[in-house]
Amino acid sequence: PKSISNDINSKENEGAATISGDGKTLVFTACDRQGGVGNCDLYLAHRRGSNWTAPRNLGILVNSKQWDGQPSLSADGRTLYFSSNRGGGLGGYDLYVTTIGPDGAWTAPRNLGAPVNTPFDEEAPFIHASGTTLYYASNGLPGLGNSDIFRTELSDKGDWSAPRNLGYPMNTFARESSLFISSDNRRAYYTRTEPAQPGDVPGLPAPIMLYGSEVPASARARETSTYAQGRVFDALTKKPIEAVVQLFDLNTNALTQQVYSDAETGEYTAVLNEGRAYAMYAAAPGYLLKSLSFDYSNRQKFNPLTLDIYLDPAKSGRSAVLNNLFFDSNQAVLKPRSRTELDRLVEFLRQDPNLRVEVAGHTDNVGTPAANLSLSQRRAQAVFDYLAKHGVPATRLRAKGYGETKPLAANDTEVHRAQNRRIELRIL
Repeated sequence: PKSISNDINSKENEGAATISGDGKTLVFTACDRQGGVGNCDLYLAHRRGSNWTAPRNLGILVNSKQWDGQPSLSADGRTLYFSSNRGGGLGGYDLYVTTIGPDGAWTAPRNLGAPVNTPFDEEAPFIHASGTTLYYASNGLPGLGNSDIFRTELSDKGDWSAPRNLGYPMNTFARESSLFISSDNRRAYYTRTEPAQPGDVPGLPAPIMLYGSEVPASARARETSTYAQGRVFDALTKKPIEAVVQLFDLNTNALTQQVYSDAETGEYTAVLNEGRAYAMYAAAPGYLLKSLSFDYSNRQKFNPLTLDIYLDPAKSGRSAVLNNLFFDSNQAVLKPRSRTELDRLVEFLRQDPNLRVEVAGHTDNVGTPAANLSLSQRRAQAVFDYLAKHGVPATRLRAKGYGETKPLAANDTEVHRAQNRRIELRIL
């Protein structure tokens, strides 16, 4: 092992660190640092290229005058769980959560409350990469030993379920804590404080051992995760650019992740959960919105995905395919799942009020040319109408159907025909 950075480590104590899924955001506990809020505080650093920024104390809004530590970041680095013995809690040490608000600042921490926290001690939280299963250690819930590891699941309404003991063999009569489970639900790592043994040197602390194992079925996170990883480039210059990459759940229209590509390398990593359908967007000032689609609802294989993204400059004549607009066959009524894409388009056009765009409809060659031309025009008009209804001036928009005249691929297979059935956004 080597020091992560001389800017992060000091002559004082650093430990209990957590890192985002893309490896660019680090939160750690440091004690007795000059300018600290309490005796142990949470600090944050970002990786830019191969270098880390100087750590920043998360400040009085997040840290308290007591002990704050054992952080666990969500995969996108925008939600932070930690343990604290600050006043106003339910017990000695409670679990808290803070998120990055719309202004980019961390919000005031919220106590997770009952049934997660108890009048005793809850420590060492770990949020799985999926973002929906939280693990932690507690000595205030029924268990096998002095402290056991428990799990709780986040509902669609934002509530945590009643904690469940992971049971034997992960929990024993000893003290278990500090669990980590891989995103694919296969490997687990955790600590166990071993009981005193004959021959131990009196006065020395009990040894803490690190264990690794396959994840028992009872301990697996509710959702298995994989990741999409790649780089973001300018489509013309092929140079890496910094862009925001967002994942939305198409069934709920909820933003599930937001990450940024590295300004120097263009690298990004986003976590995907099995059983969900996603819209993925990459955007940067001065570029067309990039729309991608991933449907893992019924996917048999759930492997990591390598995907480089090329953003087109928002210049006259450049266009982008909108991959998350949905219609029934031979119909021009936008399906409810299209709302995610439509709302992103509205936001994109609001950010640059000088852009004028054409909404272009295209079809495959099934049916007559006249029918396809009419269908493509009606579908383009449906998108036009939504944008205009939601605040985009109609003078900035044009709807035009091209029917089957501009295919992207030969109409020789269903996959190719699906590529040709599309809506594009073209800069005028």
